Amino acid sequence: MTRKLLLTGAKGQVGCCLLQQASALGWYVLAVDRDELDITDKAAVSLAVTEFKPDIIINAAAHTAVDKAETDIDASYAINRDGPAYLAQGAQQVGALLLHISTDYVFAGDKDGLYVESDPVDPQGVYGASKLAGEQAVAEFCERHLILRTAWVFGEQGNNFVKTMLRLASQRDSLGVVADQVGGPTYAGDIASALLTMAQRALQPDFKDWGIYHFSGEPHVSWHGFACAIFAAAVSQQLLTQAPRVNAIATTDYPTPAKRPANSRLDCTRIRSVFGIAPSAWPAALTDLSPYMPA
Repeated sequence: MTRKLLLTGAKGQVGCCLLQQASALGWYVLAVDRDELDITDKAAVSLAVTEFKPDIIINAAAHTAVDKAETDIDASYAINRDGPAYLAQGAQQVGALLLHISTDYVFAGDKDGLYVESDPVDPQGVYGASKLAGEQAVAEFCERHLILRTAWVFGEQGNNFVKTMLRLASQRDSLGVVADQVGGPTYAGDIASALLTMAQRALQPDFKDWGIYHFSGEPHVSWHGFACAIFAAAVSQQLLTQAPRVNAIATTDYPTPAKRPANSRLDCTRIRSVFGIAPSAWPAALTDLSPYMPA
């Protein structure tokens, strides 16, 4: 049976991987980005869903500019809360399964251990608050929903930390990278694979484990440690002649408009137990950095 997937945010880091992988499964994918479907337009979303009648909706669209969100509040909530609400209403109307991507920023980031799905939420900025509102809207309006919280996303498409580090390495002999924020870098292709695995299982008539799941990379590392690993990989692949000196700095040395979580470590036990999905092995995703190199 050919599955019909409505994919939003199709040109983003995860969206590009989802389109490629879902197509390889033989699914019929209606892949839309902001230009094809504005998810903040309730009527447009309703029309798209009722006309296409998908089995699955995966929302990979988001307002992810964390610092910009502090002043671009209306846009953040429109994209991160209202859009998911409209997609959830549409999914419920046609009986579709809805998968929605969320973030570690829903937490304060001050816990000592790993964050589990049931931990209290306490976003520290507009981005996290708007994403939390999106989670709540999805749960409210669509019975058959799966929310995937992830962190520190990188991939061949779009802008991300890996690309930024390699660009800076071509410009500088040394740079400072924050060493007191810890998390799990997560490869976009692995997020896409996890979502599709979840969707396939959730389409089975006996599935009942709806709700929130955590998925991110291991081993956990600081941004400083991640940068060092990126440069070591690039040197070993002869993409850099030598690595820049990476100085460990504190969050307070690099002030930003939005507060970053000090602890972004997500516990991935639930997704492993329900779906058999292991955490993203981010070092394996660094084995070919050529697509990340600056032009």
